[in-house]
Amino acid sequence: MKQTTTPHDVYIPHLSRDKRLKSIIQAPLDVLPPQRNIALKLVVSIMNQQLSGKVADVIYNRFLQLYNGREPNPQQILDTPPEKLRAIGLSNAKVTYVHNVARFVTDEKLTDARLHKLDNDEVIAYLTRIKGVGKWTVEMLLMFYLGREDVFPSDDFSLQQAMNKLYKLDPTDKKAYRAKLLTLSSKWAPYRTHASRYLWAWKDVE
Repeated sequence: MKQTTTPHDVYIPHLSRDKRLKSIIQAPLDVLPPQRNIALKLVVSIMNQQLSGKVADVIYNRFLQLYNGREPNPQQILDTPPEKLRAIGLSNAKVTYVHNVARFVTDEKLTDARLHKLDNDEVIAYLTRIKGVGKWTVEMLLMFYLGREDVFPSDDFSLQQAMNKLYKLDPTDKKAYRAKLLTLSSKWAPYRTHASRYLWAWKDVE
């Protein structure tokens, strides 16, 4: 299921059919091609949860220094004592989750090629079997590392805030609100990742 990146002269006209979304589309987005070593990216996503960008960068650099500045393989992570991972700034829970990912990748003999063969829902179902890996974490992996162009992370708080403002949504009735989010986003398919990125960028500068 490895995907090629859609040219901006295709996804921008498509998304611009939504007049409100069109009003915040300023320029083509940076390309996010599929990356390698997806298993490590999942580990990094867990380490970055609930951290600012600067703090996340510091912790990741400390993490790499444990392996002489190189990206470790899953077995190396498994062989790293919990106290060493705690020493770089990870909580006890995150240390456990990082080891959970490494163990899963090792046990399953998980490869990038195997993930690329799965569709979005299959990737989410597969990786959320790992304790500590939630749907949002896998959605970020799909969007930013697997290069999937049609992902809508409906539970992302920043994305919800942007949509609330742009579309004048009332989140009081949670069931109705979620239905509205999904209805609006369905119009953006098959480029919901691009739409989400525009909304995030717009919120950041507002």
